[in-house]
Amino acid sequence: MDENSWLAERFEAHRAHLQAVAYRMLGSLSEAEDAVQESWLHLSRADTSGVENLGGWLTTVVARVCLDMLRSRKARREDPMAAPDPAVDREAGTDPEREAVLADSVGLALLVVLDTLTPAERLAFVLHDLFAVPFEEIASIVGRSPAAARQLASRARRRVQGAPPSPDADVGRQREVVDAFIAAMRGGDFDALVAILDPDVVIHADAAAEPPAGGEVRGARAWAKQAIPAARGARFARPALVDGTVGIVLAPQGRLFRVLRFTLAQGKIARIDVVGDREQLRDLDVLVLDGGPHPEI
Repeated sequence: MDENSWLAERFEAHRAHLQAVAYRMLGSLSEAEDAVQESWLHLSRADTSGVENLGGWLTTVVARVCLDMLRSRKARREDPMAAPDPAVDREAGTDPEREAVLADSVGLALLVVLDTLTPAERLAFVLHDLFAVPFEEIASIVGRSPAAARQLASRARRRVQGAPPSPDADVGRQREVVDAFIAAMRGGDFDALVAILDPDVVIHADAAAEPPAGGEVRGARAWAKQAIPAARGARFARPALVDGTVGIVLAPQGRLFRVLRFTLAQGKIARIDVVGDREQLRDLDVLVLDGGPHPEI
């Protein structure tokens, strides 16, 4: 066996672990695979004769690659409405169904909360709390002291553990209305959507999440006429507790792109606030709820 084949064999022994690290860092199967491939390129070009713990060395490498990708993603401020389409994904060689299964296995709620963290906080939390990487190693990756790396993980941990508690019977009706809203949007059912909206409903969106007609729309029928044709992203909608009340998150590939907060009056939706601004999203307490309508792949 030549040296390159021997190195490739050793790398394959660590691939599953690297994939797990990268997916929890990035929340995207395709990006995780890219990060793992990039770590192989680093390995194939490096002199590892003095490396005693190849698994630890590769974990550090893939973490650095993921950190760069997270920072690049943040700088691009990706448009939530440009969320991937399953048909396009299949043509590109990705598998949205496998992505959905993987997100469920990791926990979409965790991925959504992780997406509200800064890249450095996310790296520190994932590596230390999920993979037991020492803070000394994390510090070298993020370019900070071990104490600062510990603080990053601590802030992230508080965010992850600070999600609101599971809902009780008091929000049962809210959940029914929100589930009906999601079903109507996914099914393109104009009448069903209008039926759960107050006739004078107000839909307000921030600058990062403007609906087709601008920052604010009034009236159930007027908004439904715009919303139904533009409901492509509804397949990513999941019911969630948003600051303690039932709302909706749009989180394709585990990335928190939109939050819809609802104000109900007499069993109907009287107001919808659409939040897309990244800073505002970071300030929300979001807990994705189990059950209810799921995205159709």
